[in-house]
Amino acid sequence: MRYVHLVRLVEAQDAFFLARRSRKDSPHTTAAYRRDLAGVSRLIAQVVGVGDVGRVLADDVTAQVLREAFGLFADTHAKSSVARAWSTWNQFFQFCVADGLVAGNPMGAIGRPRPAPLSPKPLRGEGTPEQLLSAVAGGARKARAPWSERDLLVLALGLVAGLRASEIRALRRSSVVGRPGERRLFVHGKANRERSIPIEVPLERVIEAYLASCEARFPAARFSDESPLVLGGDGAGIGRGALDYLVKACFRAAGMHDRVPAGANLHALRHTFATRLAEDGANAVEIMVLLGHASLNTSQNYIDATGEQRRAAAASNRTYRLLAELAGED
Repeated sequence: MRYVHLVRLVEAQDAFFLARRSRKDSPHTTAAYRRDLAGVSRLIAQVVGVGDVGRVLADDVTAQVLREAFGLFADTHAKSSVARAWSTWNQFFQFCVADGLVAGNPMGAIGRPRPAPLSPKPLRGEGTPEQLLSAVAGGARKARAPWSERDLLVLALGLVAGLRASEIRALRRSSVVGRPGERRLFVHGKANRERSIPIEVPLERVIEAYLASCEARFPAARFSDESPLVLGGDGAGIGRGALDYLVKACFRAAGMHDRVPAGANLHALRHTFATRLAEDGANAVEIMVLLGHASLNTSQNYIDATGEQRRAAAASNRTYRLLAELAGED
């Protein structure tokens, strides 16, 4: 292996992303990697004193320089962000060493925050999910252009399907598959992993009411199977910031912002989904499969549950009872 001198840092990063194309990373993952590399690279340029990131050489990124840059990064970012950036840069330097672009990986000299213990952050209050859905379905959110059907769908996708924000935004109309009464959501999750989530008739009807509202709201639009399922006010797929604001606005409108754990927001709906399934009898295997947490390091037991067991686990979520009433089910 030949060590190549005078390679610019941005060139090495371009080569890193080119090499990752065969891994088929999700757009969300690639964007996160780019943000982590770009954010620390700007600080490296500041530490080196060149001003322009494009002038930084890979050779300039010594352990001392990187340590100072990560220190500056840590001053303005949370532990989780620093840990994620550390992981991204570690992967980047592993690639650089393997490709002969640098002599060694300096990340061993950079402190990494210890991850905080993971704990569920469901909505507080036994009846909070039902109260939230009822308030939103009743038009509690006063917006310039109210859209209760869309707001109810977003909350339901978190509470009875356990979707992440990125997964909601990635849904297409074709993501709802199957025959009436046996439909499923086809979801693209983290690391481009896919999963199928059974849904029950009440959520089917919420989706149908929402789709009908789309036709009425955007009569000139031509929707296809690959059109985004969840739309913003302009008729295009809802943006990340708009989705976050929508959920926060629903909490406030329902008078429940104080029942949301700090920093959870839409993820609190996903945690409520998992917590309620566990309380209502679903086992750990079923819950993990429905949440899409399976990985190479996960026991095979996490994917052994059959489709029938997954449907039974999803159907046991008692929030479906209120959705059935809101959707007009007899």
